[in-house]
Amino acid sequence: MTAGGERILVIKLGALGDVVQATGPFAAIRAHHPDAHITLLTTAPYAVFLGASGWFDDIDPDSRPGWRNPGGWRDLRRRLRDGGYRRVYDLQTSGRSSLYYRLFWPRRLPEWSGIATGCSHSHANPRRDDMHTVERQAEQLAMAGIAVVPPPTLDWVNADISRFGLTAPYALIVAGGSPHRPEKRWPAGRFAQLARRLASRGVMPVLIGTRAEADVNAMIAALCEQARDLTGETGFADIAVLARAAAAAVGNDTGPMHLIATAGAPSLALFSQFSDPALCAPRGADVQIIRRPLLSDLEVDEVEAALRLR
Repeated sequence: MTAGGERILVIKLGALGDVVQATGPFAAIRAHHPDAHITLLTTAPYAVFLGASGWFDDIDPDSRPGWRNPGGWRDLRRRLRDGGYRRVYDLQTSGRSSLYYRLFWPRRLPEWSGIATGCSHSHANPRRDDMHTVERQAEQLAMAGIAVVPPPTLDWVNADISRFGLTAPYALIVAGGSPHRPEKRWPAGRFAQLARRLASRGVMPVLIGTRAEADVNAMIAALCEQARDLTGETGFADIAVLARAAAAAVGNDTGPMHLIATAGAPSLALFSQFSDPALCAPRGADVQIIRRPLLSDLEVDEVEAALRLR
């Protein structure tokens, strides 16, 4: 990294799975601008995590001000205008992030890679929303002059997981997901059955999740006494490092599965009709997908048969 050179802004606000799949583009932007001062505009959950990547000189936290917070918008506009950015790579490509392009007016507008109306390097593919996130962002950067975009990578992540006291072999289980999208979850009772079967094979089930998922993981732990419940104890870096040593991982279509798959664990992701793996499946060295219209129709036998242990 460098403190001099041209100034570049990269925008990626969330969510976790999208952040993980943007790591290839992050690396590509740094390689394309080796002497630039690159700032990442992101939200608080990802600031420290991505700050350790080595791709960015600065992290600018975005509080995502609401429409009833004019002071927050004024502060954001000031920071964008004062950044001196020659080029912006908008990897969020949302209505909000496209609006940020307008905040530079009436000053000179920077070169902008994204979908903002009138921007200099528009991702001008009308079928962009039909592409997987990884290919869509690679094409966006190609249209901005960055021809080589590596796959997502978490090789730079480091964490001390010795405090968990885990001994191999273990399998990561991600039974939670967005509380607003219960239709994307395999029933907790089925996860518990799978956990017991793994334990009978000498593989410790390790439950991953946030405090919001404590109930579902507590249920699984109650039904499988060999399970280790790490709910609320693991940060992003911890999950990635745990995944490197895991015998396998299985979970719903949710952010931690992207971390786990990209970090290298043999991963089985469970999808319902309410999300499309062709657009957002985790990427990694060993990823399998099972999709059913309703995950309640997915039997434990099928999941166990598809789960590859290393």
